[in-house]
Order: sequence, then C-alpha cells, then structure tokens
Amino acid sequence: MSFRHWTGKDLLEANVALGKRGRQLFDAPFALLSHDTSPDPILNYANRTALGLFGLGWDELVVMPSRLTAQILEQAERTRLLARVSAQGFIDDYRGVRITKGGRRFLIQRATVWNLLDETGGHYGQAATFSEWHFLD
Repeated sequence: MSFRHWTGKDLLEANVALGKRGRQLFDAPFALLSHDTSPDPILNYANRTALGLFGLGWDELVVMPSRLTAQILEQAERTRLLARVSAQGFIDDYRGVRITKGGRRFLIQRATVWNLLDETGGHYGQAATFSEWHFLD
C-alpha cells in the first residue's frame, strides 16, 4: 500500500491474490527490507533475497539496527538518505555500498526507499527495495 501511494507502482503484479502477496514478496527475486521508527531503527522485515544477500537469519535480522547494513564510513550518507526520504516520502535513485554480516561489501543501485504508512496515513517505518547489486570484493 505505501509503495503504491508514493510511487504509483506495485511491487507485485496487480492480479496477485491478496492472500498470496506475502509469500510472493518473501520469495521475490528483488531485495525488500524495512525498519521501524525507533531512534536507532531496528530491521523488522527482509525477504528471502535480502536475508541471503546480507547473510542474516530471521532471528538476527529482527534485533539488528538497520544502520549496521552500512559500513561506518557509509553511515553518514545513509543518514542523509533517510532524511531525504522522510522529507519527500520516497526516492527511487539511491546508490550506495552495503555490507554483509560476514563483511563483504556490495554496491546497490537504483534502490527505491520509501516511508511506510499505516491504514490511517501514520508513519511506521521505512522500506527499501532493489534489484541491482554487485559485490565489490
């Protein structure tokens, strides 16, 4: 719902039955992840592609601050990105280096990052999706 609100697009084809969307998003070939609104936002969702890319299990993901997906040198840029998303609602041109649990760095390109909205329009986090990445080492 939030993705369509901001971008006018759908993450899945519109004809996917509502009851099957969760499974299709989890099994999608693109990375999809989100974090909450706490002062140091904690990851609260990642699909199978994102879990594999970052080398995380579900139990590790849901206790991890999202800032740890970026190297310390990249965290200031990540903070600027999230502020831009907060102000604009979404961006669809993000490019940046991220890091796996094991320390491998990878470049993501053309990521869309957006504010998550609840049914009443309240803000409850941010999400990102991307299909383009390559490892740097």
